Amino acid sequence: MEQVNQTGALKGEFRASPTTVYRPARRFRWLPLAAALLVVLCWYLLTPEQTGLSFVIASPGAVARQFVALALNGSLARDVGTTLVEIVLGFAVGVSCAFVLGYSIAHSWLLEQTLSPYVVGFQAVPIVVIAPVLRVIFGPGVMTNAGIAALIAFFPMLISTIVGIRSVDPELRDLMRSLTATRWQMFTRLEIPSALPALFGGLKISATLAIAGAVVGEALGADAGLGFRIYSARYVYDQASVFVGIFTLTALALALYELIALVERRVLAWKRRGH
Repeated sequence: MEQVNQTGALKGEFRASPTTVYRPARRFRWLPLAAALLVVLCWYLLTPEQTGLSFVIASPGAVARQFVALALNGSLARDVGTTLVEIVLGFAVGVSCAFVLGYSIAHSWLLEQTLSPYVVGFQAVPIVVIAPVLRVIFGPGVMTNAGIAALIAFFPMLISTIVGIRSVDPELRDLMRSLTATRWQMFTRLEIPSALPALFGGLKISATLAIAGAVVGEALGADAGLGFRIYSARYVYDQASVFVGIFTLTALALALYELIALVERRVLAWKRRGH
């Protein structure tokens, strides 16, 4: 009996402080920064500037100096702005189209049987094969690169939408129908709230893939952008500029991912509270 009471007390204590689950994660938030500093230290020790191998791999000091130089002359800001516009446009178009089609497929067996083979087959074709075709049809430019980003961001969001909408509890659907809920009420008050975790998962993946799509488009032919910066510097053995472009893309991807994660935490706060 005493053991049961102790167990019940422990359970009550755990329920009283639900944030206890997140304390270890908060305590070790410094680990990514420590890992990055360790990598930079190893990089610095393995690439001394006196070796004369800067055309193979640039040292941290050379990358830092090149970053400052590109930032001061405005080249980096222009490249980041161009790539960011392509990412945002491609992400918005790809995610919107994927959500509309995914929602329709989730509710229509006939539409799924008709379109699924083509969607899967189209996704299996590498984007580096499709990108030159789009460039020939529409010509080089921001809109073509944004279209490439939209194509590569489309499929993850499509699958996430289908999975999220179909994961809605059928009993809740029946309950809403018994309460004579309209189609819009079913959509806004049941389907979307239930599918939000899957939808945010798709948004995170699509955001990072949109960056890859924009870079691929710029690599195939552009006069600005981080992808153009990386590929043009690689051909002249300017490894410092290559690393500047890579690190800037990494920071951009992390920023977009964390932005979506922040929105997810705010929107799904009710779910963590158990409502």
